[in-house]
Amino acid sequence: MSYQIISRHEMHSFMRRAMVSIGTNGSHAESLADVLVMGDYRGHFSHGLNRLELYLEDITTKSCKAEGEPTILKESGATAWVDGNNLLGPVVGKFCMNLAIKKAKESGIGWVVAKGSNHFGIAGYYSLLALEQNLLGMAFTNASPLMATTRGKEPFFGTNPLSLAAPANNGDSFVLDMATSVVALGKVELADRKGEPIPNNWAIDKNGQQITNPKDLNALLPLGGVEKSSGYKGYGLAAMVEVFTSILSGATVAPNVRKWGDNHKTADLGQCFIAINPEMFAPGFTNRMSELIDSCRNQEPAAGQPNVLVAGDPEREHMKKCDSQGGIAYHINQIEFAFRA
Repeated sequence: MSYQIISRHEMHSFMRRAMVSIGTNGSHAESLADVLVMGDYRGHFSHGLNRLELYLEDITTKSCKAEGEPTILKESGATAWVDGNNLLGPVVGKFCMNLAIKKAKESGIGWVVAKGSNHFGIAGYYSLLALEQNLLGMAFTNASPLMATTRGKEPFFGTNPLSLAAPANNGDSFVLDMATSVVALGKVELADRKGEPIPNNWAIDKNGQQITNPKDLNALLPLGGVEKSSGYKGYGLAAMVEVFTSILSGATVAPNVRKWGDNHKTADLGQCFIAINPEMFAPGFTNRMSELIDSCRNQEPAAGQPNVLVAGDPEREHMKKCDSQGGIAYHINQIEFAFRA
């Protein structure tokens, strides 16, 4: 396979320039580039450069505003309801998480929901903002219908990701960042661009049959796959995210969010951001967190398996690899697709 290594700085500059060239506010373009490059740097290639085209189209078609600021509609000491005013998702997300962090420092917890938002990149980015302040961070979003319900065959929920970041000792941490579908759509797209098959438990066709050819995609399966393999649990988690995001904020609720690729329509996504100060609870949080993390990692691997990891470890390994090689390794097809866009 052919890959090209590009420095984070160079990729960030390219993304920012691409967005500014179509009229995006400079600081907004900066926020977007921050999130997308972080996605690739952490190894979530489905949500980095792979997604730049989406944001370019949203601004070009004016389905998303190129400048402005989110507004607070209602707030208390620990909560806030925000209107994202149809701005880029990363702009809304940063605003909301920074507000949640401020409230957590003052009141112990900050719970902020937003309507009128757009695709915000990796959910983990926002949880990490709280982690940087030694807080627990959580982020959720609903999304365009891509995932079937258990026993269904048509797209209903989005991939409805969730994230939790929790601090431990000596800079260690637990960072969970996951879709409630088996995989994110971007991974199917990447397989298609690379000309590779997908595992048969990722998605289904129009008849509800499991597929291996990404071109036959009609809907993703919920986390767990089909009902027999506990896919109803992923279905339930997706519904939980929908409650925290669209239903709590008054945004558009599944399955009525704009379809994937309908960039001429407003997305009106709902999002939720939570920051928690562990100092408001039992003392010694980071000690116990480190104990849990270390206990997991120290489990004896099953025969033929590598070491046991915790959430965030694969990303740490990928970031170290990027640092050692001087940048992020992109498949040449990704590069060609991005520049074509």
